[in-house]
Amino acid sequence: RGTAQQWGRPRGAGLHGPWAPPPRRGRPAPARSPSNTLQFMRRRTAIGIAISVVVVLGGIAVLSSLNARPEASGTRVAFYGDSYTLGTGASIPERRWSSIVSADRGWREFNPSQNGLGFVNHRDDFADLPDLIIADHPDLVIITLGLNDNFSFDRAAPQIEAAISSDFAKLSAALPEARFVVVEPFWYTDDRPESVEIIIGWVRAAAADIDADYIAGASRWIEGHPEWMASDGLHPNDEGYAEMARRMHDELTTRGL
Repeated sequence: RGTAQQWGRPRGAGLHGPWAPPPRRGRPAPARSPSNTLQFMRRRTAIGIAISVVVVLGGIAVLSSLNARPEASGTRVAFYGDSYTLGTGASIPERRWSSIVSADRGWREFNPSQNGLGFVNHRDDFADLPDLIIADHPDLVIITLGLNDNFSFDRAAPQIEAAISSDFAKLSAALPEARFVVVEPFWYTDDRPESVEIIIGWVRAAAADIDADYIAGASRWIEGHPEWMASDGLHPNDEGYAEMARRMHDELTTRGL
């Protein structure tokens, strides 16, 4: 039922003058003492707080179930790549594509990738990543290297080709039980120097030599979408990495991973 005010009457007034509640029949209710009133109010407040806690906890439980990801399993996955696999440009490491894919699959991620790294480029500036990966004993190795070697192609093409084969052979020999997935080297602009396709060809051939799964087309995954690039214009942003993760998810799923 609505109140008098809801039905168009001012509080305290009836249709024909001041309003008073009708007389109650039977014995009148005993008056509450101040202490009884205080106890009643405390009980009502406690009940209200308890209901609020239940509602909040229930909401948290629902959200947790919706956002739950599988617990990390025994699958250890190592990523061998450059800044595009390190996640440069992402707001936090958890939003790089490798971490998104690993979390969604319950993998334990090992990602020693480095900015500027190539099969030849900056190899002396960091610890040797193949050695680090071998020491980690992963179950799966995902290789995404090759972008930065385009910048030294004119002076070091033979060395790049040799280093690709050498790295793949070294990893495969040292990790005979591991599965390998080789990804076509990423690229970051719509303009593509001739070296891009040449290096892609060398990577594909080396993947075949070690009987690795090969994912083609990755150099064009973020092509034509400037809105997917970070403010530096060189690396993906969170949205770009999310797209890369989606594409990688589809490719890995078709390979039973």
